[in-house]
Amino acid sequence: MPKTSPASGISGRVTVPQIRYATIIAFLAWTFAVYDFILFGMLLPEIGNSINLDAAGQSRLATFVALGGVIVALCVGPFVDRFGRRLGMVVTVGGAGVASALTALAGMISPALLVGIRSISGLGYAEQGVNGAYLSELYSATDNEKIARRRGLVYSLVQGGWPIGALLASGLTAVLLPIIGWEGCFVFAAIPSLIIALAATRLRESPQFQALQAARKATTVADAQHHHHPSVHAPLPVPGHTGLRGILQGSARRASLVLGGSHILNWFPVQVFSVLGTTVLVNVHHVSFSSSLVILLLSNLVAYAGYLVHGFFGDRFGRRNMIAAGWTIGGVVLTIMLYGPDNTGIVVALYSIGLFFLIGPYSCLLFFVGESYDSSVRGTGASFVTGVGPIGAVLASAGATAILGAGGHWQIAALIFGAIPCTLSGLLMLAARDVPAHPADADFVEITVAQEPASPTPVSQNPPAPTRP
Repeated sequence: MPKTSPASGISGRVTVPQIRYATIIAFLAWTFAVYDFILFGMLLPEIGNSINLDAAGQSRLATFVALGGVIVALCVGPFVDRFGRRLGMVVTVGGAGVASALTALAGMISPALLVGIRSISGLGYAEQGVNGAYLSELYSATDNEKIARRRGLVYSLVQGGWPIGALLASGLTAVLLPIIGWEGCFVFAAIPSLIIALAATRLRESPQFQALQAARKATTVADAQHHHHPSVHAPLPVPGHTGLRGILQGSARRASLVLGGSHILNWFPVQVFSVLGTTVLVNVHHVSFSSSLVILLLSNLVAYAGYLVHGFFGDRFGRRNMIAAGWTIGGVVLTIMLYGPDNTGIVVALYSIGLFFLIGPYSCLLFFVGESYDSSVRGTGASFVTGVGPIGAVLASAGATAILGAGGHWQIAALIFGAIPCTLSGLLMLAARDVPAHPADADFVEITVAQEPASPTPVSQNPPAPTRP
């Protein structure tokens, strides 16, 4: 029977159909947010030609868009903690759809305005943080033991939307570009995102956020009563600080510094070996361009398997431990790949294994981030950790460019700004606090108890009669 707070009537347990619906919506939302993200990178040369930008201008445009996206993504967390996880899902996936639709106008607007439009796509990137916060709460608030025990594995299916979105973007663009042009490709990408945003309005809000809302409302009422009757009504405990201030103090500070730092470091190898993987393979091992595309296709499939494997073992051995082990092993394997023989078979095997351990732990990371903060700052913490990651991509690109500009080789650039940071990100994860088995359950209980004040003693109009000594 669902657990209900007597003070608020909030149903504290979530049904299996509600979880199934939320999981499907979260998966589709992330898949098509990635679709938009990848689509812009793929079609940037076409956009550049339309607005008369050379290669350098396109690079500057991509850099400003990335920075704008980070700023927008960081704003999502406080919004989600203030207005709810459900509305956060609607806004983030809807924002990705709006960004796609407006990008189709790029040929008629200035580059500066295009930067603003594409910065909105930061909402789509932040969607994975909302997924982590929302689903970590939802899965922990169910009486279904199978979901509770395997919630990391279930979430890994959602995070698997990244390689699927990337493959969809590549495949559909190859088919649609000659038919409807690059503008039509962006319009086509907007349609599913907007439909999913509409479907997300039917999501059930997490009971943890409902309890937090009730606690805030009860605190406001109690404070008002205490102001009028200070001798009778005691104010309720006020939830801790929210927003960026809330994640940089107390126990949340450790999570923010360690997880944020690890994510920044890990975006170095993501940029070098995933985003620029074709360039690295061609320049280091002289793999043909056509072969490198096949390798990237295979590596995306391997990365999806990595999500499932890390999610499965994260439920058993701890998510922090699986992230640390995966990224550390990934850095070692990618180093061996860089300095191994030029044999295509060996390169394919080592590169695929490296991406398995580089990308796979993200199914644990984003769920672990949700578990590492309490409800009052969970959305802010998740958006902060995910939002600062691309800073590593910018630094990796700048560092690799500096080495290449000084006459260096991609091999040393990929080692210093790819493989080594990958290993360091795994080692840094060991400094994170290992969360309890069901942190969101404890979090829900604390908030529910805090929101249930004792009934105030009525103020008597007559003083009590004196008692005999």
